[in-house]
Amino acid sequence: MTQPIRPVLPEALSTALRLAAAGVPVLPLRRGKVPFGNCPACTRNACGGRPHMKTAGPCQCPALCHGWAAATTNPDTLTSPAWATAWRQAVAVAYHPGGAGLTVVDLDNADAITWAREALPATRTVKTTRGEHWIYRGTMASSNAVRSGVDIKSLMSYVRYLGPGTGTMTELPDAVRALAVKEPAPIRPARSAVAAPAGGGPCLHRRPAFLERGVAMAEQRIAEARSGVHATVYRTFLAVLSTHGRCGCLTDAHAARLFTAAQAKGESLRHCTDAWTNALTRLGL
Repeated sequence: MTQPIRPVLPEALSTALRLAAAGVPVLPLRRGKVPFGNCPACTRNACGGRPHMKTAGPCQCPALCHGWAAATTNPDTLTSPAWATAWRQAVAVAYHPGGAGLTVVDLDNADAITWAREALPATRTVKTTRGEHWIYRGTMASSNAVRSGVDIKSLMSYVRYLGPGTGTMTELPDAVRALAVKEPAPIRPARSAVAAPAGGGPCLHRRPAFLERGVAMAEQRIAEARSGVHATVYRTFLAVLSTHGRCGCLTDAHAARLFTAAQAKGESLRHCTDAWTNALTRLGL
């Protein structure tokens, strides 16, 4: 009996399917080693954007859109006609480290590698064109230029796949998390603030009405977003936390209101949680 002839897959797609089967979300990269651009319907996120990891949301486009958020482990998506042209033109495969539960410390030169060997615990290492990728188990906010020649790639980011690497992968250490913590800008007291009475009382630098107004404005900002919903949600969370996150007045009920507003725009609960965590990390809270 004649066996059916299997189609020859592009090398990049073959690599992508192997990684996806191992639970690593992947996407193709075009010339310049960057993701393919959005289709016309998704240009400037006119579709409302795509939530984390292509879960259900406002964008139902089957094309390869929205950069790192298009990364997937679904073989049907990877081999779909909508992605076929991209794989034929692909120059490399990328993966979303945060989606695989990983963090990559991108060391861009010899000095950065020397520093890492002295400051960070050993882990799985992948050689790159100019340096090395150090891969840890665990996720955090991505951040570029945390020091000279050092970037952190994890949540809401992509990394070019350059092979499995060598060495045993270790847990993400506090030394790496600390690299992304920026010194927060000082918060100036409001002119209308009143001094707290002796023995405790209301917030020392904000009237309760100010917090309520701030949360309501944040809900409205998210609700009125017409494009770039991901970025709007993150920036709004960051703004609320930077103003109200240090005094203890911001409660779980306030956070739930913001999550509800974001989910009403199609954001997944996981994306809301990631954005909130990233904002907390950015502010050192």
